[in-house]
Amino acid sequence: MAEKAAAAEKVVAETEELPKTIVRRVVKEKLSQLSMEGEISVLREALLALSESSRIFIHYLSATESKRQTINAEDVFKALEEIEFAEFVEPLRASLEDFRQKNAGKKSGSRKVKETKKGKEDTQMENGDDGKHPENNDDKDDAPDNE
Repeated sequence: MAEKAAAAEKVVAETEELPKTIVRRVVKEKLSQLSMEGEISVLREALLALSESSRIFIHYLSATESKRQTINAEDVFKALEEIEFAEFVEPLRASLEDFRQKNAGKKSGSRKVKETKKGKEDTQMENGDDGKHPENNDDKDDAPDNE
């Protein structure tokens, strides 16, 4: 019975783990920014410790603001203040705003591509071209019957 409980806990822990590649990338990027020596190697145990610490912090933070199923950025900022990490709120707000601006540029670029494609389709429809080319049509209904 104890073996089943331990196995169940291990499965839950594995499903709650943060993606190792993302943790590694974030840690290496930040450490290389802070280091004068360039790229820094990080031991696997250190990455595991950082990942586990982050996971626990996320659980603690979300438990502080667990009144609803969906947690938004303002809930996170409020929870940070409640657990006495208020000094992180303003830098995180600035970082979130930068992130939103970068993504807004990506989204608007994506919209422009979609609008261009839609404009081409509309023009084709107005010209009577449905985008299908009869010379590429493989329908066998048009072929003469050889029976």
